[in-house]
Amino acid sequence: MQCIRAVRAPFRALLFSLMAVTAVPVSAAEFNLPSLGDTSSSIMSREQEYQLGRAWLSMLRGSVRTLEDPLLKDYVETHVFSLAETSQLDDRRLTFVAIDSPQLNAFAAPGGVIGVNGGLFLHAHTEAEFASVMAHELAHLSQRHFARGLEQQQQTRIPLMTAMLASIILAASGGGDAGFAALASTQAAAIQEQRRFSRQNEQEADRIGLLNLQGAGYDPNAMPDMFERLARLSRFSQTPPEFLLTHPVSQSRIADSRNRAGQLSVEGRRDSLYYQMMRARVQLFYEDSPGLAAQRFRALLDEHDGEHAAARYGLALALIRSGQQDSAEQELEPLLAEYPDNIAVQLAQVELDSSRNRLDQALTRLDQLLRAQPDNYPLLNAKADVLLRKRDYRAAEQVTDRLARLRSDDPDVWYLVSEIRGLAKNILGVHQARAEYFMLAGDLDQADQQLDQALKRAGDNFVISSRINARKDEIARRREILKNF
Repeated sequence: MQCIRAVRAPFRALLFSLMAVTAVPVSAAEFNLPSLGDTSSSIMSREQEYQLGRAWLSMLRGSVRTLEDPLLKDYVETHVFSLAETSQLDDRRLTFVAIDSPQLNAFAAPGGVIGVNGGLFLHAHTEAEFASVMAHELAHLSQRHFARGLEQQQQTRIPLMTAMLASIILAASGGGDAGFAALASTQAAAIQEQRRFSRQNEQEADRIGLLNLQGAGYDPNAMPDMFERLARLSRFSQTPPEFLLTHPVSQSRIADSRNRAGQLSVEGRRDSLYYQMMRARVQLFYEDSPGLAAQRFRALLDEHDGEHAAARYGLALALIRSGQQDSAEQELEPLLAEYPDNIAVQLAQVELDSSRNRLDQALTRLDQLLRAQPDNYPLLNAKADVLLRKRDYRAAEQVTDRLARLRSDDPDVWYLVSEIRGLAKNILGVHQARAEYFMLAGDLDQADQQLDQALKRAGDNFVISSRINARKDEIARRREILKNF
């Protein structure tokens, strides 16, 4: 089956078109936003923010590579939702995107869009430091800093959301070729300035983020610790990461956050084994080869006299992926014995069993785990993968259909659904799943075409045809939002 991800528009062409926008003055009226002249409507409604944010997210997803690791995505979502419980955020309709980039970045966009680069895991050395960045971004959302910035946007030539999109795409490109970089450089400074939060907004996000950290049970000192690491990173880097361009760290900001953290309780947690395991997954992903990763994890394990469970976990994964299954089994055995309830460890054993074609054993393990957590995303995804390896496409389709019901706004899930439905000869279902994927990836023309094909397949089935037409109506609505955007 043709890989439907290959039709994503190249981010280079989109970035050029976004930069061209800077030549045209844009007003709030062109976004169908409220007039800022009237104090009663000086901030756009939450629903407008939500719709704008989802439209922006679809454009972003269609323009950058994203991380598809279910364990990593599940960790980010679970972690941020937990932080949201103790935050000042009223509208908790959050959605997430994990960008495939080793560069340090995290961002919050209107409507509850939370973005994380893989590089954040590389630079945040503890879970509390990771949480401090997420708490800061949640504070930007809870204080509606985007809506507050609309008044300034009216005085500039760059629409705020377009600038944010172009900036993230540029950062995720990893530098590109010299000609591309030269072309982009003339607009980069303006885009970065447009994205930059005001100093007042940054201080407010720091203050509220610290309270959120404490409320969630973390040591608030993790925030100034993270700021100090970012300051060192900025000092020794000729090209500071995107996060530092949009969230500049000064000595006064570090001192202020340290002072505020000192006034709060420090009886909070700093780290967790599970976070370190997620870091190991990211480190393995961005290593040049599994063999080199195995050497690094083994050295770290030796450095701690074998008492470093996250390093052992990373080593086991690296050994599996480099074809050294016997050695991997030896490393996994003590982890399984000590951490039997750890999903990451259990799924490492499933990966090992699958690589050795012990598919029935892998399925038995997954079914046992799913009895305790029937809606667990990483477990269901792993079960679909094992069934796919067994060529039991009907059973795999049942699992992915359940995933689609649980995660209807996840393009990775719809991609998997479409592939498995194709193998199961469910052609009508393929077109419907592809339409959902393309809607989430921002390619509404392709989504419309897929629904047209689905309508032909539906024939005289009134129920199915009605559902398809409802999705076509949704596409028309989203197209209108994107046109205004």
